[in-house]
Amino acid sequence: MSSPDSRSLTWNPARWSFGVQILLGLAVGVAAGFIARTWDVAWLTSTLTQVGSIFVQLLKLAVPPLVFTAVLVSVAGLRHVTNAARLAGRTLLWFLGTSLIAVAVGIALGLITSPGHGVDLSLTDAKAPEQKGGWTDFLTGIVPTNVVGAFTGGNVLQLVFLGLVFGVAALKLGEAAKPVLTLAESVLQLVQKALWWVIRLAPIGTAGLIGKAIATYGWDLLRPLATFAVAVYAGCLIVLLVVYPILLRTVGGVNPIRFYAKAWPAIELAFVSRSSIGTMPLTQRMTTERLGVPGEYASFAVPFGATTKMDGCAAVYPALAAIFVAQITGTHLGIRDYLLIAFVSVVGSAATAGLTGAIVMLTLTLSTLGLPLAGAGLLLAIDPILDMIRTATNVTGQMVVPILVAKREGILDQEAFDQPAAPLTAVGPVAQPTAA
Repeated sequence: MSSPDSRSLTWNPARWSFGVQILLGLAVGVAAGFIARTWDVAWLTSTLTQVGSIFVQLLKLAVPPLVFTAVLVSVAGLRHVTNAARLAGRTLLWFLGTSLIAVAVGIALGLITSPGHGVDLSLTDAKAPEQKGGWTDFLTGIVPTNVVGAFTGGNVLQLVFLGLVFGVAALKLGEAAKPVLTLAESVLQLVQKALWWVIRLAPIGTAGLIGKAIATYGWDLLRPLATFAVAVYAGCLIVLLVVYPILLRTVGGVNPIRFYAKAWPAIELAFVSRSSIGTMPLTQRMTTERLGVPGEYASFAVPFGATTKMDGCAAVYPALAAIFVAQITGTHLGIRDYLLIAFVSVVGSAATAGLTGAIVMLTLTLSTLGLPLAGAGLLLAIDPILDMIRTATNVTGQMVVPILVAKREGILDQEAFDQPAAPLTAVGPVAQPTAA
């Protein structure tokens, strides 16, 4: 017979592992969303929406100071790293290479499933999205008009740019910059501590986010576009469960099952929050503490990946969506068009890094192919549902590439990667970047 203490431990949700708490929040959210939609409980839908929105806002609140100070501190510590340029170059190449594989998966699925055939939808009433992607957005998006605007606007790429500039300046100043570096290190530790409190609220935030999605959208919205939605999920799952594991095993020489067991909290949070930027702090934490990637390298790779490494949003999705729009408009796509889709997906994600959302990337793809931008408007209704799996794919790729690069460079902490994952509740704030 179990003792009172053991029963208390078993049935006390506060003592369960973080993953179990997330799953519990997911179950509560699904049930609440179903109730709100079935019986049209307006106050419940409103409550779920507010709970989810507040949680995402809290996550994003910590991003600007976290990214800026982490990049600044890590750049200043690069005096101890002799292969920094090679690390950056290989990271970019792997970002491009994996994006090319992902867009190939999207094109292949589009040709196999033909998501636009038999769909009776008209572009007459559909309007083009207000946000549109352009090839000059990278240049205008990376350089802020002022320092304050970069922090208040939430543009992570601009924060990375500022962190790089201040970090290089600190390297050149040497000893004179020590007070600034000390302050940045202190701010970084404070933000990490506060962020840990926010992350502990993830089960509650999960309930609100998934509940709101079910209460607001439901299956009725998916039915006219079911083939397209299934294709997007299938494409992302192929990248998640086939492409990444093969790369981890063959290139990284690591156990894919162990990777997913350790990276799962960040993948879960990405799925429910639909925000690579909001998930970025937890992504960086998993990458450094659980997966063994050196902190000073991860502090570059993860923020950079959060803005440009989007295999779900910028590769699988726009490829399928472009084929879908072409089919419902009766437009024939040739080999040249498919090559253009691949080019836009591989290179265009950097061009839209200063903006947000897969819709922006889609408009860039459609305009390059000469397809009507109103086609993107047809997909706006189901975009939140599709964005869950897209974001989970994005964040997973943002953890896979640093592992591949770190392993090839001989700086991956294999012992940290191989050891069983410590419960997230037992882990403190993210470790400060140190020299590899």
